Amino acid sequence: MTSTASGAPRIESTFNDLRTSKRKGLMPFVVGGHPTLEVLGDVLTSLDNAGAVAIEVGIPFSDPIADGPIIASAMHEAIEHGVTPMKVLEAIALVRPRISCAIVAMVSVSIVHRLGALRFMTAARDAGIDGFIFPDAPLHEAGQLCEIAQSLSLSSTLLVAPTTPIGRAEQIAQASTGFVYMLARRGITGTPGTLSSNDTASTISAIRKSTSIPIACGVGISTAEDVRSMVHDAGADAAIVGSTLVNALNDAHNRKLNPAETARTIMTQLSSGLV
Repeated sequence: MTSTASGAPRIESTFNDLRTSKRKGLMPFVVGGHPTLEVLGDVLTSLDNAGAVAIEVGIPFSDPIADGPIIASAMHEAIEHGVTPMKVLEAIALVRPRISCAIVAMVSVSIVHRLGALRFMTAARDAGIDGFIFPDAPLHEAGQLCEIAQSLSLSSTLLVAPTTPIGRAEQIAQASTGFVYMLARRGITGTPGTLSSNDTASTISAIRKSTSIPIACGVGISTAEDVRSMVHDAGADAAIVGSTLVNALNDAHNRKLNPAETARTIMTQLSSGLV
């Protein structure tokens, strides 16, 4: 059995290109509007130029799901500075013509429902978003969101946790389009923990028996060796890096350094794990 739904063309072509050329990808995550909304465009451009296969932009939310203190703090600071979902989309729209890679919004279903699913997703598409990650959407409630996204030619990605039973993990993967987000370890982002490439490899292998959807692994990935463990040892199509980059951008802002240059440096360091 294979997944039949189609996601955003840019995301599909990205992963098709990776598989055809037998390469792996790096997907950086940033919080929209942090450290400031004004630098978002330059940071996204820098990440794209540094080789990101897709960029995840977190829509600030007051109660982020599975995010540790680094990302949660960044989201709270963005909200305190007046950043809203629509302001993030406006900033992305301004820079989208300069960016070639896919941009995916990670957004709580609470925000989507509050703004109106069709209205918000249409605005996101018009801003240049290629798809969504719904981190807190339970499988039995995700159907309508996935259908709306598909009607707009946008991808919809759900999460698979290390504790998710294999049968349910397969269902989540089949419900997702574009790619599926697999948590590389238990716990929240940006906190100490141990990656297990063997456990992740087993889940990836099981999922690929029922669907060919690309798999991206995140949570706990902070070094080039972590990237290598996920994409080569575990066999994921891409590695997602969030807290390390968010923390570095915050540090650069506090030290009055160039956040875009910092983003490029982090990407260069982590990308060595792809080969």
